[in-house]
Amino acid sequence: MLIVQKYGGTSVGSIDKLRHVAKRALATQQAGNDVAVVVSAMSGETNRLLALSSQFRENVDDREVDVIVSTGEQVTAGLLSLAIREAGGDAKSFLGHQVKILTDSAHAKARIQSIDAAPLKGCFDQGKIAVIAGFQGQDSEGSITTLGRGGSDTTGVAIAAALGADHCEIYTDVEGIFTADPRIVPDARKIPRISYEEMLDLASLGAKVLQLRAVEFGMNYHVPIHVRSTFSDAEGTWVTDIEEDMEQVVVSGIAAVRDEAKVTVRHVPDSPGSAYRLFQSLSDAGIVVDMIIQSQSLDGHTDMSFTVSHLDHKRCIEVLTTSCPDLTDSGKALASDTPVAKLSVVGVGMRSHSGVAGKMFRILSEAGINLQMISTSEIKISVIIKEELVDDAIRALHKGFGLHLPVTAS
Repeated sequence: MLIVQKYGGTSVGSIDKLRHVAKRALATQQAGNDVAVVVSAMSGETNRLLALSSQFRENVDDREVDVIVSTGEQVTAGLLSLAIREAGGDAKSFLGHQVKILTDSAHAKARIQSIDAAPLKGCFDQGKIAVIAGFQGQDSEGSITTLGRGGSDTTGVAIAAALGADHCEIYTDVEGIFTADPRIVPDARKIPRISYEEMLDLASLGAKVLQLRAVEFGMNYHVPIHVRSTFSDAEGTWVTDIEEDMEQVVVSGIAAVRDEAKVTVRHVPDSPGSAYRLFQSLSDAGIVVDMIIQSQSLDGHTDMSFTVSHLDHKRCIEVLTTSCPDLTDSGKALASDTPVAKLSVVGVGMRSHSGVAGKMFRILSEAGINLQMISTSEIKISVIIKEELVDDAIRALHKGFGLHLPVTAS
């Protein structure tokens, strides 16, 4: 088999931990597998490097900042290669440009365009473990680029896709994907298998165990992803294509995004172009809009409510007031509520089971939690609630949907 392993910053955060990872990678190779290991920077190193660069440049989307922060993974790759050699194996480290991870030129958030797997295959032919610096690549001009926070996950799955690996193991400090955040719900249950679609939604809705773009790569190239603990041999969570038994589980998990703001534009003319003008002005200002709800038209006017990051709240109001004074009555037609949270239940079983929304709303009602906005898709239901109520809401839904119980077919 050909296995790609990715280790996060907490997994390689010290010399002792690097030695542990080296032994784990070597044991995988000695079991008869070709092994590629993708590494993050040591825990805290990226923040240290960003703090240094911020003395000269606050914005991170800069070529020179990418040059600086990419060195964290370079150090880890070299150290782990030495640790593998110390443990009796052989390894060769690779930086992004040496594997020819070609990206676009969007510094601090580059997207992978292609990978040349030939250097890694040559490494396997020599009986060596390939150790790759995650998080980084190279654009067409030869400049170093980085993939954004959590980018080493994306590197790991992308390398697995390029190699045609049997699967990609994502090692972290938790044992897998849970039905809810165990810090909020102590009896949250580890999910043995979850679909790419469900994981995409959970990742985008606040679950931070796996990076969103890594899941996209896995789904697009059908790479099974095994999320597991660096410090345990226990089976973790497999992220795969949808299997028949997955649809028997109505709700797989609960996630929440905090620190959002709800903005309402009242009495907007219900005519072509109104929505375009409002949201184009926000897009031009670089403000990302999340949920959007439009009320029923009454006397030719409607209300539009949407959510943005709490950090963008004030700027959002300013942009709408100055860019669309006729639609916002120079700001007088604007109302907002902050902070709010987006709470979501996710499950592919929703496609074939009715009554999920009603059950969710009943559970929240009985917990005394008011819903400010509601949005649905085939496999998720999201609501906006007061942020201070989100932990109680997660616990109520987790219990109400029986997510603490062993998975059984219904």
